Amino acid sequence: MGHLSAPLSCLLSPGIASLLRRHVLKASHHFSAVSRRRGRGRSDLLSRSRASARTDRASSACGSSADSLWSVYNHTKRHTQDAMPSVSSVSVDPDSIFANNEMSLRDTEVYGFDYDYTLAFYSSHLHTLIFDIARDILISKHRYPEGLRAYEYIPDFAVRGLHYDVQKALLMKIDAFHYIQLGTVYRGLHPVPDEEVVAMYDGCHVPLEIMSDFYGKSSHGQSMKQFMDIFSLPEMSLLSCVNDFFMKHNIDYEPVHLHKDVKEAIRDVHVKGIMYRAVEADIGKYICYGEQSHAVLKKLHEHGKKMFLITNSPFDFVDRGMSYIVGRDWRDLFDVVIVQADKPGFFNDRRKPFRRVTDKGALLWDRIHKLEKGQIYKQGNLYEFLRLTGWRGSKVLYFGDHIYSDLADLTLKHGWRTGAIVPELREEIKIMNTEEYVHTVSWMQALTGLIEQMQVRRDAASQAVVGEWIRERQAMR
Repeated sequence: MGHLSAPLSCLLSPGIASLLRRHVLKASHHFSAVSRRRGRGRSDLLSRSRASARTDRASSACGSSADSLWSVYNHTKRHTQDAMPSVSSVSVDPDSIFANNEMSLRDTEVYGFDYDYTLAFYSSHLHTLIFDIARDILISKHRYPEGLRAYEYIPDFAVRGLHYDVQKALLMKIDAFHYIQLGTVYRGLHPVPDEEVVAMYDGCHVPLEIMSDFYGKSSHGQSMKQFMDIFSLPEMSLLSCVNDFFMKHNIDYEPVHLHKDVKEAIRDVHVKGIMYRAVEADIGKYICYGEQSHAVLKKLHEHGKKMFLITNSPFDFVDRGMSYIVGRDWRDLFDVVIVQADKPGFFNDRRKPFRRVTDKGALLWDRIHKLEKGQIYKQGNLYEFLRLTGWRGSKVLYFGDHIYSDLADLTLKHGWRTGAIVPELREEIKIMNTEEYVHTVSWMQALTGLIEQMQVRRDAASQAVVGEWIRERQAMR
């Protein structure tokens, strides 16, 4: 089980969390009575381990204090186990829609969509394709060792949201408070010991000034790059594989140059159209047929909703994919289609005007006075989009997969409603629904309550017991 970044109570329903808290409080209320019993009802193991401590009154007092705490511990654990049927019966639907704010879809007039990983979902073959092409570019263009061809994409190696220290060539998880999560730091394909991490960073905190900016981009002096795009998974895997190769063969290298070369190779896969051509050539292999996307778009259209598409992908690529998912008449569903938008710049840069694109891909030079249905537009900017359409505020709901470049500014600056497409969440919820996970989190919640209740006891025996509880809780995390 990985580190939990949310409060434990957030992972349980309010009723179950309240039930566990009551068990903890009930157990702590019994503490005085248990103390008066001076060891009656102790477990055989604890009784044997403390038998020699009863030889004098001082030892007896310490032993009874510790034994009382362990009695409360066992009492709480029994109640937690008794509550497990109720806890296990409360599961979360992995296909649910989660709302952070109340809204009425009936009142939403305009629906916007990104394309990649929003309307179009890709198979695992795509990440393998990106990795293989970028690896070969490193070898052929940047003259990296031929031995790198032995490395293949590792699907489960990395997740979105990780940080990469460009200077130290380390991949890691950093939490919302800028603390490195020990146990998540990797050099190449191997974990770095916690002691070494603490020594390298003089602790676990990473100063704000070396973190990447709001969009995951690093500027001068910022050595921590955050990977937030689903397309970045092959990039993290390739960086780690090349680092691993250099370390295995004792090759001295500059981590900054490696990061730059891998970033450029990944960019070439997209910008030079290599990935687009490969997907178009075998679209059934790379794009998952989107029955749900098709159904949603048709339903919105039938209910008279306005719809638009804003994507960074080129028109030919989008046209092939949407024709496969929805049908060749997919453009009839959308009131505005914008390709190669250059997000996140699209949302902040006022300088780029819209340019019309023909079905053959030719760029027209006429000034755009209106965004017309059936036409294809390239680049542009959000401010011009708002002026030409009048689609403002909470009547607009826009869906995308990149929390920063797709969604954050639209909500914070322009008041649009936004929906995050997070495909990883389905698997996370399935794990949360397992009996092992529910049992662990429930007991961790109860144990946390015990620690909070009993840490005020300052005698040595009680502090030792609380210390054991803290170590148990840390091991579960």
